[in-house]
Amino acid sequence: MKVVKYFDIIKKYGQDILESKGMKIEKLCVQHGSFSVYEHSLFVTSMCIVISKKLRIKVNERAMVRGALLHDYFLYDWHKPTKQKKLHGFKHPKIALENANKEYFLGKIEQNMILRHMFPLTPKPPKYREAVILCISDKICATYETVGGFKNKIVRIFRRVDINA
Repeated sequence: MKVVKYFDIIKKYGQDILESKGMKIEKLCVQHGSFSVYEHSLFVTSMCIVISKKLRIKVNERAMVRGALLHDYFLYDWHKPTKQKKLHGFKHPKIALENANKEYFLGKIEQNMILRHMFPLTPKPPKYREAVILCISDKICATYETVGGFKNKIVRIFRRVDINA
């Protein structure tokens, strides 16, 4: 399955999220290395789709896409130090869930995905397949983004594809 096909799946279930004010904020916030939170969210969502398809894991694709897009919906630049942003890795899942719940109706799968994606940094493990896939995808993508593995290729792909077209 080609990258553009993954974007078709993301658009099918998450177009409203992609066009939101929150995602515009994510484009301005750095996540890892030179990746924005928005780019990271797309990368992670694509990785979730790849893992579920390649391993033939039966998932609620809509819930998985929406939960993955919103997993880091904390809407601030965590690199700028403030009192509230200390321990970001531990606190941001709850903040992301609160922000996402203000704008979207989230089912139990999406909520669990957002709240548990930082396991084992946060103590409770994910409950659903989609949440486990997100947890794994997030770690894979964050590692690539942080250490630069495949960074140039991924950046070129994301910047070449207009997700809103």
